[in-house]
Amino acid sequence: MNWVQIPLGPLQTNAYILSNKEKDCVIFDPGSEGDKVNQYIQKEKLNPLAILLTHAHFDHIGGVDDVRKKWCIPVYIHEEEKDWLTNPELNGSTFFLTGGITAKPADHLLKGDQTLTIQDFTFSVYETPGHSPGSVSFYHKESQAVFSGDALFAGSIGRTDLRGGNHEQLIKSIHEKLLTLPEETIVLSGHGPETSIEKEMEQNPFLNGF
Repeated sequence: MNWVQIPLGPLQTNAYILSNKEKDCVIFDPGSEGDKVNQYIQKEKLNPLAILLTHAHFDHIGGVDDVRKKWCIPVYIHEEEKDWLTNPELNGSTFFLTGGITAKPADHLLKGDQTLTIQDFTFSVYETPGHSPGSVSFYHKESQAVFSGDALFAGSIGRTDLRGGNHEQLIKSIHEKLLTLPEETIVLSGHGPETSIEKEMEQNPFLNGF
């Protein structure tokens, strides 16, 4: 399995594309510039299977419809944020942008910690709320990587001052769901560089003393 990080839009939100040797792929958080994502897929001759959303803040969903329409693929999101895709007030775009950002409703709703299998891709899906109420992280054991959205960053954690944010809940999510993963797990965050569970356990100042 191979993954690539594609920073998108003014906030440089990280979209990720995870692909296998057969050229099938899944797409995480196409936050804007859907054409840029589509161009990469075409260039690499990939076969998209699905869009997986770690959460529905505006900077993570702006390119969803462009990518979904191009490849006719389903979108997955946690049920707590099923209405956020269509509502600019819920996804935060009315507060940060001149025009609201929306996407069509998701095709599949996630609930609870679960195993999600999409053809040859199998993920452990963990509820990791705190940054937003429906935040989830997708752990892909084969790649030794977790797509954590805006829960955990290199040396930092997600902000909790937006709708439904809760600092204590986020810290609990990180400790109980993410830091229990193997230490060598690569953390692929919604913004910034990759990191690892081991590095964040040792160096992240927001997690010390919990």
